[in-house]
Amino acid sequence: MYKLLAAAAIDFVIGDPHNFPHPVRFIGKIIYFYEKKIREIFTNNLKLGGLFLWLLSILTTVFITSTVIDILHIFHPLVAYIFEIYIIYTCIAARCLHKEAYRIKKYLQENDIITARKQLSYIVGRDTENLSSSSISKAVIETVAENTIDGVIAPLFFIIIGIYFKIPAQMGILYKTVNTLDSIVGYNQEPYKDIGYFSAKIDDIFNFIPARLGSIIMLISGIILDKDIKNGFRIFKRDRYNHKSPNSGHSESVIAGLLNIQLGGTNYYFGKKVEKPYIGDNSRDVTFKDINNTVHIMYISEIIILIISYLVLI
Repeated sequence: MYKLLAAAAIDFVIGDPHNFPHPVRFIGKIIYFYEKKIREIFTNNLKLGGLFLWLLSILTTVFITSTVIDILHIFHPLVAYIFEIYIIYTCIAARCLHKEAYRIKKYLQENDIITARKQLSYIVGRDTENLSSSSISKAVIETVAENTIDGVIAPLFFIIIGIYFKIPAQMGILYKTVNTLDSIVGYNQEPYKDIGYFSAKIDDIFNFIPARLGSIIMLISGIILDKDIKNGFRIFKRDRYNHKSPNSGHSESVIAGLLNIQLGGTNYYFGKKVEKPYIGDNSRDVTFKDINNTVHIMYISEIIILIISYLVLI
């Protein structure tokens, strides 16, 4: 448990330095390597190949993590302990989300909408060239809301399970590999439609419990931060399935309700108009100030799950 608390503290203080070696980069290289080989071997059945891509990627990353820990134990248990803290720390993305969101908020505050659009394009898939200040804020809020689950609560959930079985770093890497597979190949468009089918579906399965548990924790965070908890629960209950993902709508509906704003709706992706249902009521315009509130909810949610896990595991 102390490994997790130390890792969360490190993430809160320094986040992910750009020039620091990060396991996700190595996970990405492994996935790209296997993807290339799978496409060569399973030319007539990429969907089946995609299942092997998932299995090989998971087995490789977890095996490497376990092997490195075992080797470091030979040198000294403390070295292995520090390495595990490092791995767990890299699995938590709260500070990274905070930094990216506030960087865009800063440009919006300065009325530098051109730079804000460009910065937003690095973290979202939608076209950003013509977005208004309100639409940029909305996109940032949606990203932080969704990644409060994917980047904070879900990895914590699996790491906590790993603590119980004495394999926290391996469980953290397992989840990050699942999530990275979805990010790289889990698209419903070519050339990933078939090869990414299982990666996308399995990611949905892994996030099923964290999305629902996390949304309840986010609602509790709303109480602590004196947000509109009644409306938060109402919108969560009404709109949590107003999303193509079976999980993302849960956290976004909580944020929309707590902040009395509307998320979702039509956007453009690669020049193509994509209509999506709305989440929340259009009670007022979304502003960059709502980014602050979303980040605060993320942090309080992280603290709550850490406190709960500490009380349960210690």
